[in-house]
Parts: sequence; C-alpha cells; structure tokens
Amino acid sequence: MKFSEKWLREWVNPSISTDALSEQLSMAGLEVDGVEPVAGEFSGVVVGEVVECGQHPDADKLQVTKINVGEDELLDIVCGAKNCRQGIKVAVAKVGAVLPGNFKIKKAKLRGQPSFGMLCSFSELGIADESDGILELPNDASIGHDIRDYLQLDDVTIEVDLTPNRADCLGIKGLAREVGVLNQENVTEPEVTSVQATITDNRAIQLADPELCPRYLGRVIKGINLDATSPLWMVEKLRRAGIRSIDPVVDITNFVLLELGHPMHAFDNDKLSGDVIVRLAKQDEKLTLLDGNEVTLKDNTLVIADSDKALAMAGVFGGLDSGVTAESKDIFLESAFFAPDAIKGNARQYGLHTDASHRYERGVDPQLQRTAMERATNLLLEIVGGEAGPVIEAVEEAHLPKVQQVTLRHSRLTSVLGVEISEETISDIIQRLGFEMKLNEAVWHVSVPAYRFDISIEEDLIEEVARVYGYNQIPNVAPVSTLKMSKRQEQQVDLKQLKNVLVEAEYQEAITYSFVDPKIQALLYPEIGGLVLPHPISSEMSVMRVSLWTGLLLAVSYNQKRQQSRVRMFESGLRFIPDETEKTGVKQELVLSGVVTGNLADESWNFETRAVDFFDVKRDVENILDSAGVTGYQFVAQEHSALHPGQSAAIFKDNQLLGYLGAIHPQFEKKLGLNTRAFAFELDFSALGLKKLPKLEEISKFPANRRDIAIVVDDDKVVGEILSCIEKFGANQLVGLNLFDVYKGKGIAEGQKSLAISLILQDKTKTLEESDIQTTVDGILAELSEKFEASLRD
Repeated sequence: MKFSEKWLREWVNPSISTDALSEQLSMAGLEVDGVEPVAGEFSGVVVGEVVECGQHPDADKLQVTKINVGEDELLDIVCGAKNCRQGIKVAVAKVGAVLPGNFKIKKAKLRGQPSFGMLCSFSELGIADESDGILELPNDASIGHDIRDYLQLDDVTIEVDLTPNRADCLGIKGLAREVGVLNQENVTEPEVTSVQATITDNRAIQLADPELCPRYLGRVIKGINLDATSPLWMVEKLRRAGIRSIDPVVDITNFVLLELGHPMHAFDNDKLSGDVIVRLAKQDEKLTLLDGNEVTLKDNTLVIADSDKALAMAGVFGGLDSGVTAESKDIFLESAFFAPDAIKGNARQYGLHTDASHRYERGVDPQLQRTAMERATNLLLEIVGGEAGPVIEAVEEAHLPKVQQVTLRHSRLTSVLGVEISEETISDIIQRLGFEMKLNEAVWHVSVPAYRFDISIEEDLIEEVARVYGYNQIPNVAPVSTLKMSKRQEQQVDLKQLKNVLVEAEYQEAITYSFVDPKIQALLYPEIGGLVLPHPISSEMSVMRVSLWTGLLLAVSYNQKRQQSRVRMFESGLRFIPDETEKTGVKQELVLSGVVTGNLADESWNFETRAVDFFDVKRDVENILDSAGVTGYQFVAQEHSALHPGQSAAIFKDNQLLGYLGAIHPQFEKKLGLNTRAFAFELDFSALGLKKLPKLEEISKFPANRRDIAIVVDDDKVVGEILSCIEKFGANQLVGLNLFDVYKGKGIAEGQKSLAISLILQDKTKTLEESDIQTTVDGILAELSEKFEASLRD
C-alpha cells in the first residue's frame, strides 16, 4: 500500500517527523518498506502563463513564447513541446533555476532566438519517469507562485507492507485511524453528504447467491461529460499512490479505493440490459475483460451480470463490453460487499491480481458501501457533472458478518505481556481503535467492528493493546527458571538419536511436501486412496501422502538427473492414512523413512566399489532398531505393492508390524525417473514402543571360547530363525553368535546350502571345560536337526 504523507496528514497530523512516523508504523505492525520523495530536488521553478506562442522562424519543431511569471517583463522562451499554446498555465524554470541532476538554467540562443528559461514537464522536474509534453496547470494557478509550494512537492510516498490480516489499513481511512490511536490524536474525516436523487432512473438488483454477496448497491448517473479532466490534486494523490490517471470516472473510483479502502466499479448504463444480477458464472461462460483478454469462466466464479450476459468478475475485473468509454454518457455505479471466501483464489485461477481482489480477499468493511457510493457520487457530479438517480440497495442481513463479542481480562493481559497497564490506558486504546466496550470489574466486554476480521479471541485484543501501547515500553525482564528433572520417560525412544544414526551412515535429511502427486502415489499404493485436498496448489500436489517414500523417491530422481549417482536420504514426518474410525477421518502416523541408491561408498583405491544391496540397507535398519532399544524383532519375507517380490521384508516385533524394507519394484523405476536400483525402508515410530534399558551386569573374569560349526540345511530355511533358535538354546553360556559364510556348490546337494556359524561361549562363574563346551555345541546341533533338519557338514 503506497500513500502520500501529506494526504495522510489531511486526516490526522501528529507532531512527529516523517522518520518518526515510519518507525511508529513499523513498530505497530504496519511495516514501512520504503520512503521516497514525490519529486526531484529543484529550485527556481514558478507558475507562469503563456501569453504568446508562435512558430520558430528557423525550426519546424520549435515555438517561440512569451511567458508571464509575475515580473515586470515577459520572458522569451523557446519551447519544443507540442502541447504548448497560448493561455495555458505552465511550470517555468527561470534563469538561475536548478533542476534535478544539478542541471542549471542559463540564458541561451536556440536557432538564433534568445531563450530566458525553460518550460518544464513532469519528467524534467523528477515527478514522473516520462511525460508527453510540458506540465499544464489549472487556470486558477497563481502566476509567480513557487511550483513546489503550489503542487505541495515537499512530500514523500510511504510504502507499507501489510500482513494479510490487516485489510482495514488498505486505505487512508484505516491508516489514519491507526496513526490517531498511536499518537492519541483525533482523526478528521472528509464530510460525505448524501446526494439527493434528481432523476428516477434506476436498475433493479437481484442477489442470486446472497451468501457470496450479501449487499450490493447501485446508482444510475446520467449526462456525464467525459471530456472533463480529473483535477490536478486528485491526479497527484493517485500518482503518489502508484496509480496512473486514466479518465475522471476511473480516477474517482480509484480515489475512493485509496481513501476508504473500498473498491468500486462503473458500468456504461446504456450497455446494460434489464436487472443487475449477482450470480455464479455458468460453466465455460465467456467474458472479455477490460484488458482485452477473453476468459472462460468456471462455475465457482462470482460475476456481475445483466439479463443477457456476464458483465464483470465480481470483486476482480470489469468487462470490456460493459466498460465506460469516451463515448459514455450514462453510467451505473456499483458499491458492494463480497464475502472474502467468494473472492479468494478467483483472481489467481485466472492469472489475475487487482487492487480490488487484493482487498476483497482480505475483507472490506461490510458497512462502508453506502458511504463509498455517496463519496464517489459527490466527486462525479463535481468533476463530470450529470444527474444522479436513487441508490438501489439489495441486502441479505443474515449473510453479513456478525459483530464479534470478545472478552479481555486485565489479569490475563498482565500475565501475557508481563507489564501492568492501567485500566484507563487500555480503555482509551480499545475505544480509539473503534471498538465498543463495557468495563466491569477489570474485564472488558468488547464489540469488534465488522472491518476487523482479525479479532476473534482474547489474545487478539492483547496483541492490539501491546502494539498500540508500544513494544518498546514493555520492559526487558530476564526469565526466572528453576532446574528440575525432566518429565520425559527414559525408556521413550528419542527420534533425534535415530536421525543421528542415519547421519553417521552418510544419509542426508530431506524435507518433502506432505501433499503429493496422486498418480505417483497410486503406483506405489494402489490399495490406499489418499485424502484429496479441496484447494490444492497444483494437480501434482493434490493428495495427502500415505507414505514418505513418494516424496523421497522423487527427490532421488531429481538428484540423479543432476549427476548425483550416489544418494542416501532419510526423512521423518507424518503420513496420513484414511480411517473412518478416527474423528477426523484420518490417522496421522509419525514415520522414519529412507531411500538409498548408487554405490555403497565413494570410490577409493583401497577397496572394491560395489552397488548397494538389500543387506546393506537391512544393516542400517538394524542399527536404527538397536539404537531405539528394540529387541526380539524379526525380518519376515513379505510382499509390498511398492517393492520387488523376493527383495522385500516386513519387520515385526511380538507380531506387531514395525515397518517395511526392500528394493523398489523395477516396473516403477522408469515412471519415477530412477536410473538405478533403489532400496527403501519405513518404520512406524509409535510402534517402536519403549526401549529396553540396559542393566548393570558383572563382566565375566573367565576366558571365552570359540567354536565354529558348519551345517547343511534346505534353501528355504530362514537364517534368522536358525540364529534365533541357537540364541534361545544357548542363552546361559552363548555370548557371541555370527554367521560368517554361506556356501552353495561342489560338495553341497542341489537345493541345499551350507551355513558357517561361529559360537562364543563363556560362563560367569567358572572356566568352561571342554566337556561343557562340547555338551552345549551338541545340544545346539540336536536342536537344529530337530527343528530345521540340519546336519553337520562333512
């Protein structure tokens, strides 16, 4: 929001400097992005009148003029502007004047004709970047008056970056209210009088969708003169707010927009047919906008229409066919309140963003429409003339925003801010903000005005009091805290600890979007229908993820396309599983997921480089589970829709599913953009449960003994089950167990495999005798023979 400081000070004029005003606004939450002068530095430029204007005898494009600047003699000045003519008032830089850029005006001769000054344009005075000719001033401009004083050029443009919740400050009215509150100054608003109808012409208004547009006002104004020009004071205020003057009707609606923060629009009344109807567009209905572009409307777009056609996109953009042109004589002026939800996203879905949509999306004052209508009518009749008809209003009170009732407790405010503010100060702040209130036993019962859409709870009022009171006035008090034991259960698994395990394994943490491409997710999880977002960012991000694999695999593909062949990523976050048993209809589960592709390690001279495989990733998962204190877990061969059959496993503990591990199915690699085999894992964090705490045990003082056994079993026997069986049987003496070789080939029957297993045996109370060791080994072999039909290898 850009505005002229002088314009603001017409409403409220505190005794503070420009810098202090900017600082004050920023500290109150209305951040000032920039302060720029409205004109360049110059001096010696006055108002003059062109008394004579004739053709230069030796130059076709130059004119010789005599200029009255209020001195005893007329000034001879040569000018090349096409719009120079006798009788107009102009800006004259006399000899000795200094223009922007330190350009000094001296006596000169142009093609033999003396010139004692220069007739200036907006650009030459640093007021505009470019201009078509010299500056033309109103006829009532006082000759000889300094142009800086006449145009009030000792002014600055202030640009404020407003947060979306402060739509009430998108106009001078709202900004002045804020400055008045901050400085305890009264605000002087321009008087707006009701215009009495002098004609009976009008148009009926129909609200087809009152929940989207609960209030709409219209007025017919006949006999306007668009040959008139906008007054210089209005053009300057618009220019200093960053808006170019177009014609009087457009300028007046833009002026009201900036002054009151309320958008308006004018239609050519002769181009309308029948009633004015506020309705939703028909699907694929066509509308040519004021900029000449044709749009195909969707049925969720609110439009202003007549009996035959759509005239404009409500609150966004006017239509070309119903717009006011130089030939227009009669206009239909609208002033409406559109519900923010009706306008949000409408402009964006057509690639548009306008001053009107910017305000309506955030919310305008639902009680301001008649004031805006009367203000615009007064200006129109003053500048372009004409006769005004009655104001026709259509309103559905039930759909207008209701007045919010919010309670503010003095004790709560003091507790939150940490400073005691007197009741008188708080009451003054609340009232100056435009809120109605009743104070009862240190509790304020506040009625929030309709234009403050951001005030709904007690904390909102506390924030208002704090920012107006001044954050700088709230003392810095060091927090006081006492040390106490954490309430966190020691057995609780620490997610950060698990992340560190992966970081040490050269994984990089990634953060991906929670909403993903439905097509990609359907490939990996065809049996689960993800939650569809009602207003997605794009079609590729329109469903909530049911697994973190979707985002991680696309991140791997993104890296591979940028020559990153070795990628190791992990992510922790929520997955969203549709579940009708939940109140919200969705079960949110915290999971830890990872994806690995490429070589096991970076290339090196001292070991052979190889591609990562299933067991490498299985080792990483085991390290995670061990760090989490999970014991007794098992990897069970189990198919998964996203994983390669035969290279996928489910992880269980006590029949509870902890997660999955495996290679991504080859049929998905091309569709996901992967150029190498990828392995992935995902663990349900909540299923890990409480970890088993270590117990203090005495270390055995007696020697350990190693025995190696080689057994032959059928191929379908699971090694994990064999090792678990050995652990259970030798629990008292077995302190170490390791599978160090798997062999198939010569000497081993087809369909069988040889497993070489090392056993470390140790007793805490004595040195094991050879007979004790052999008894334990024989018992293990007998147990394996019984359960797995294992035999000792010859």
